[in-house]
Amino acid sequence: MFIRFSSIIPLLITLDLCCGLYFHIAEGERKCFIEEIPDDTTVLVNYKVELYDPRSGGFMPSSPGIGMHVEVREPNDRILLSRVYSSEGMISFTSTTPGEHVICMYSNSTSWFTGSQLRVHLDIQVGEHAVDYANVAQKDKLTELQLRIRQLLDQVHQITKEQSYQRHREERFRQTSESTNQRVLWWSLLQTGVLLGIGYWQMRHLKSFFEAKKLV
Repeated sequence: MFIRFSSIIPLLITLDLCCGLYFHIAEGERKCFIEEIPDDTTVLVNYKVELYDPRSGGFMPSSPGIGMHVEVREPNDRILLSRVYSSEGMISFTSTTPGEHVICMYSNSTSWFTGSQLRVHLDIQVGEHAVDYANVAQKDKLTELQLRIRQLLDQVHQITKEQSYQRHREERFRQTSESTNQRVLWWSLLQTGVLLGIGYWQMRHLKSFFEAKKLV
């Protein structure tokens, strides 16, 4: 059963791009993002929360007590991640099922501000974009050529996953189309049968009427 959200923001983000945005959130409000992700793909979410300051009319860095509850649901509605984070940080998870993943964020408290707003800066990176290659090169002591080869291999793997996911979507679409066509066929046959039955009944009724009136 799909969860009801107070606000759902679908994001059509291709896997070869990253997404950077910010949004405002009020007390008790829930913001959700839909991301289509292949299986076995790393997703990196960087975020920063700012609190509205009515005196300056701008947004200021939030206090340490303000945090965000982050929840990630898989296409089968299974919770992949659910925990409370600080006001600024990084979230990382790896998908296990291909399809639409729902990332929801909401405040960890409903009493830390009254009538104010939070501004949440969000940056979602998928696939090879979620890998810090500078850190990888330093950790594995790779040369520039070796690092470039590593990046190309990761890109090839990501393209393979994306192609597999697209085939999975095409297969589901084909099954849905075949099921719909079959239902339409049976419905058409049922309508035809009902019309034939009504026509036969009308003819019998008219024949009985004419026989009663001695017109036949």
